[in-house]
Formats: sequence, structure tokens, C-alpha cells
Amino acid sequence: MIEEVKKVLELVRPALQADGGDVELVEVTDDGIVRVKLVGACGHCPMSTMTLKMGIERTLKEKVPGVKEVVSV
Repeated sequence: MIEEVKKVLELVRPALQADGGDVELVEVTDDGIVRVKLVGACGHCPMSTMTLKMGIERTLKEKVPGVKEVVSV
């Protein structure tokens, strides 16, 4: 599952980079929890929770079976 998650993160990464931010994959647990770190402008943006849940999490859930939640660390 980790390789699938990495591929999907590459799809969303350009949108984050366009705003001066990025996302780093920290861990994918056996129970479907994806831990990421938002960096750059995304690390302290007031909209980062929305980006995480409505952007990254929604895309991962649609494209990678088994992903249950995405959390920021």
C-alpha cells in the first residue's frame, strides 16, 4: 500500500508546491492510517487542516483501497 500512497501524493504535490508548500510521507500503518508532514507554507497555513482532509485524505481514500485516515504529525 505504501507505494500506492506515494504515487497519489505525487499527484497532489504540484498543487501544494504551487502555493509554496509540500507534503512528506512519514508512515503508512497496517490499519490504514497515513501519517504525513505538511512543510513549507502548508506547515503553518490556517487552511492546512482543510488541505489535509478535503484534499490529501479524500484523494488517497478514492485511489488507494485500505486508506482509512490521513493525519498530520
